Amino acid sequence: MSENVSETSRTEKEAGASVDLGRVRQLWHLLEPLHAVLYYAPEAFEEAAELGYGTEERWPSYFPYRAAPLGAAGSERVTSAFYSFSPRMVAEHMKSAWQTASPEQMLRARERAVDRAYRAILGDRIASPELAEAATLARRAAEAANTAGRPLAAANAELAWPEAPHLQLWHAATILREHRGDGHLAALLIAGLDPVESLVSFAAIGAASVERFESRGWTPEEWTSARERLTARGLLNDDGTATPTGHELRRQVEQHTDELAATPWRTLGPDATTRLADLLGEFWVAVLSSGLLPSETTLGIGKV
Repeated sequence: MSENVSETSRTEKEAGASVDLGRVRQLWHLLEPLHAVLYYAPEAFEEAAELGYGTEERWPSYFPYRAAPLGAAGSERVTSAFYSFSPRMVAEHMKSAWQTASPEQMLRARERAVDRAYRAILGDRIASPELAEAATLARRAAEAANTAGRPLAAANAELAWPEAPHLQLWHAATILREHRGDGHLAALLIAGLDPVESLVSFAAIGAASVERFESRGWTPEEWTSARERLTARGLLNDDGTATPTGHELRRQVEQHTDELAATPWRTLGPDATTRLADLLGEFWVAVLSSGLLPSETTLGIGKV
C-alpha cells in the first residue's frame, strides 16, 4: 500500500510541476463563485423550502445540497468529507435531512435551483457561444480529474452530465472544486492540522476573521484549545497570530493543494486553460456583481 501511495504522490507532484500553479489557483478563484451560487441564491432557498427544509439560514439546505451526491450518508460520513465543520453542527443538520427529502430529490432540486439562479444572474448570456465554449472546456478539465481517494469529487463525477451548457458549466465547476477540496484535506492531514486547527491556523494568517470561522460550529473552548496546541507547536504567537513557522506551514498547505489540483489543467493544456480563464471572466463578474455571495468567506480566496 505504501508503494501505491508514493506512486500516486509522485504522479500528482509531476502533474503540478508541469503546469503553472498560479494558473491552477486562478481557475479555482474563477470557478468557486460559479459553484457557490447554490448555497446563497434565493432560488436555491425556494427549492429547499418546497421540500420542507428550513430557510432561516443557509445551513439546513447547505448540508443536504452538498452531501446529496454521496447518497443517504449519515452525519459521521458527512463530517469526514466536510472536515472543518463541528461534528455537532453536521449532526444537527443531517439527523433528519434524508427524512425531509431523499438525496435524489435534493439532486433534482439543486439542478433546478442552479438553472433558475444562472438564468436570473446571466440573462441573455445563458445562451451565448462564450458560455457554451466555457462549459465544453470546463467539462474536459473535470472529466480529467483523478477522483481516487477523493469522495466528494468522485460522487459528483459519477452523476450524469446535464444537457444545458450553463448546467454543464456548474457541474464541471462543482467537480473541480470538490476535487480541489478533497486534495486540500489531504494537505491538511499531512500538515498535522485537525479540523478546528485548520480553521485556527487559517485565521491566524488573516485568511478570514475569527468571527467568520465561528460559523463552522466550534465552541470558544474548542477554539482556545486548538490555539494552545498550535502555540505549543510554535505555529502561533500568544496573541493568536501566526509565527513565521505558522505562515510557512500554511504556505506549504496551499502549495500542496495547488499541486494536487493541477492534473485537470495539465490534461486540458496551457492554451485551453488560458482560454477558459479568459471566458470565465465575465461570468465570474456577473456572479460577484449579483451581491449573492458574502464579501468574506472561510476559503481565503485572494488572501492565500
